[in-house]
Amino acid sequence: MKTQTLKDFEWIVIDDGSTDDTEKLFEIFLSLNNDFEIRYYKVDNGGKHRAINKALEYAKGELFFIVDSDDYLKNDALEIINKVEKSIPLEDKHNFAGVCGLKGYNESTAIGTTFDDRYLDITMLERTSYGITGDKSEVFYTNLLRKYPFPEFENENFITECVVWDKIAYDNFKLRFFNEIIYMCNYLEDGLTVNSQKVFHSSPRGYALYLYQSGLFGKFSKFEKWTKYLSYYYEYRGELSFFTMAKYLNINFIILYLRLLGMKIFYKLYS
Repeated sequence: MKTQTLKDFEWIVIDDGSTDDTEKLFEIFLSLNNDFEIRYYKVDNGGKHRAINKALEYAKGELFFIVDSDDYLKNDALEIINKVEKSIPLEDKHNFAGVCGLKGYNESTAIGTTFDDRYLDITMLERTSYGITGDKSEVFYTNLLRKYPFPEFENENFITECVVWDKIAYDNFKLRFFNEIIYMCNYLEDGLTVNSQKVFHSSPRGYALYLYQSGLFGKFSKFEKWTKYLSYYYEYRGELSFFTMAKYLNINFIILYLRLLGMKIFYKLYS
């Protein structure tokens, strides 16, 4: 962060129960003469979504940019973000949630696919319609994001960011997408991306909410929705009662039973 060409920002660090030397490192950082404000908070391990909620309590800036501890930014990333945000016409800003750039494996190789233009103003739910796939670098207006806190379920330390990003999109807030790599990812062996299936399994309520919203918001076809619900049943049948599954998926348990029975018969006949 110290190499950023734009210095008008604050660096809020939520140390989510680290067991390395992160705290000592920031003691050093905080003792130095910095060109920007650094605020460091050590919290009990509760997952990335709780860390985001906590950071939003402290944030003072207009824009909120989430950077994972194992990733880094291009030196002019914040300058690019500032330029793109200012390109949104003032009279239209109330329709926008923020801006969104590219993530890369490095500064020349983007993750996923993108569109063929400089800017594109769409919601997150419209991404795939425009050929946008893979992880992207979302930057939200702080005051708007505060209105969409991540749900926090007891004994669950993970919920996908899609739960909040899709809700914002469903409420018709757009992002200005732009075609520049600003954020470099390092997918570690023990990171969330690599271990997504494992962390989903450990968070049945958060996963159920993601499935429910995806069906409600039209991300899945009806067939895909019930196929995923069937997979959810097989995933958790040894841990959750059928009634509990129906509650988490926000559906009447009788309807869920009949639908899944139909899916089982379908796959038995056509497999």
